[in-house]
Amino acid sequence: MSTPPPKGSYATVVAIAIARIAFGYQVQTVASLAPDLARTFTLDFAAIGTLIGLYMAPGVFVALPVGFLARRFGDFSIAAIGTALMTVGAVLAAAADGPTLIGVGRAVSGCGAVALTVLQGKIIADRFDGARFTTLMGMMTGIFPVGLGIAQITQSRLADAFGWQSAFLAGGVISAVGVVLFVVTWKPLPNAAPRTLSFPSKRECGLVIIASLIWTFYNAAYFNFLAYMPSFLTVHGHSAATADVVMMLATWGNLPAILIGGALAIRFGPTKVFLAGTFFCALSVAGPAFWDAPVFWGAIFGTIASIHGGLIVQIGTLATRPENRAIGMAIFYTTYYIGGSAMPALCGRVADITGDPAGALLAAAILSLLAIPLYYWQRRAMGAPQ
Repeated sequence: MSTPPPKGSYATVVAIAIARIAFGYQVQTVASLAPDLARTFTLDFAAIGTLIGLYMAPGVFVALPVGFLARRFGDFSIAAIGTALMTVGAVLAAAADGPTLIGVGRAVSGCGAVALTVLQGKIIADRFDGARFTTLMGMMTGIFPVGLGIAQITQSRLADAFGWQSAFLAGGVISAVGVVLFVVTWKPLPNAAPRTLSFPSKRECGLVIIASLIWTFYNAAYFNFLAYMPSFLTVHGHSAATADVVMMLATWGNLPAILIGGALAIRFGPTKVFLAGTFFCALSVAGPAFWDAPVFWGAIFGTIASIHGGLIVQIGTLATRPENRAIGMAIFYTTYYIGGSAMPALCGRVADITGDPAGALLAAAILSLLAIPLYYWQRRAMGAPQ
């Protein structure tokens, strides 16, 4: 039987969830505004991909220090500062007069998002166990696409009505709400682990790194679909209304799909769910290049292709002992951000070479399939049943 969570824990989860929505909203901003930014600043696909990737790039350098700082100064201080930085970066991007300052703002916001991302799993795992942990981790993974979905619905309209800067400011407002609620609702744990600078064992590090690579290749498909599908639809003559429907289907179904995936994993085992999700993810990302039916592919991408997302994050969170989770998740996200920051530009380069955004989608689909051998490696290393 799972242990009842400490008082105030659910309120803290709500605050983190709002910050996660802000994270998704901010990640998608450049992709949503790609036609406007490309026209305004004469940017090619590779440059747009670089601006997209700059949100993830700070993770390469910041994730591991965040883990150590959280062990030394506590989860609350580092998570609160990080969420505040998401607002600061959004304001900087909105004030930009060129792509350089937009990139700086994206990097600052990304630093804050790294702190939140590294610590969210630990904060939840410290307060919840059993079915509650599984459900909340699935919810936290699935709430991120809600931010993406809101971005797709609102950002282009905000840009048309008030200028592209307003879309960046809107993301800053959401993150500001998140940090205020986090500060107000936070309650420290009565039996918190001592603040030390100990490091996970070699085995724990290896398990975390493998899990993070699985997450990296899963997100290669996920983020590049969201990043390049708007441009694909524009190039292939689809209307803005069609683009709205496709991106809504691709994001809003993720939360229930991930929660259903968790339930299916309990019933049928995680491996079957992971393989089904990975197959449909690659299929839905590559599909538009062969059959121009974007609404169909958006529906598949937003439902079946997302069922395994929460399972991957759980693998990483539980790969270390509780006292090592902050640093363990820092290693997880450091590895992830190394790959995640480069893949949008890589897929964008394929699009430039082929002369079509479909090239980026095909590259992303191929990358996503690399998660399968890594998953089996991780399960075997943990001694888990296949």
